[in-house]
Amino acid sequence: MLSGAPYQGAVEVRRSARRKRTVSAYRDGDRTVVLLPGRMTQTEEKRWVGVMLERLAAQERRRRPSDEDLAVRARELSARYLDGRAEPASVRWVANQNTRWGSCTPVDGTIRLSTRLRGMPTYVVDYVLLHELAHLLVPGHGPRFWTLLAPYPRTERARGYLEGVAAASGLAMSDEADTDPAGAEPPRTGAEPPAPTRGRAPSADTRGARKGTAAADGTRAGTTRDRAARKPRG
Repeated sequence: MLSGAPYQGAVEVRRSARRKRTVSAYRDGDRTVVLLPGRMTQTEEKRWVGVMLERLAAQERRRRPSDEDLAVRARELSARYLDGRAEPASVRWVANQNTRWGSCTPVDGTIRLSTRLRGMPTYVVDYVLLHELAHLLVPGHGPRFWTLLAPYPRTERARGYLEGVAAASGLAMSDEADTDPAGAEPPRTGAEPPAPTRGRAPSADTRGARKGTAAADGTRAGTTRDRAARKPRG
């Protein structure tokens, strides 16, 4: 059952008699869908819609860091896993990387991450960022390079996730050719088209890959659940 209450923005409220206590919300394209128990009053509905919209927004902010946030995170990862030896001159998002999740130019210390990573789980973005930080110390992908990444506990999981996203979306993405010589940054070609959101990934982390594919293009940036019986925080 759809609610007739007006809300700011594209919000669709769906009530269900089978839903007794839980409230959940998710993004569906440019809409936000909020799922509520059928027994809720209009006053409770308005309150819970507001709560869930705020929680989705906070979740998306965490998953879509700015260039400044990336720089801060890079310093944290370098200090934690590389003894602070990797010191990038700049870290930023770029929309012109069609075959790489990230890239770096060791000679000038610049790191670039593909905007396709926005919306993916934090551990995946951290892996790509740490991968590029390690290249500031070791340009190639030999044993010394992978030894630097060994302390990061989610390397294999993150690589499997990215491989699954690429396979499900039909993208020829790789992290094996991500080091540029001085001044060799590819020319800007404008914003990339969004990655497709459906497909089967032949990866061990298939379930995570499907979720990541949807989040990568912003069509389902996050789903949050709570129990209606509890009072909202704050």
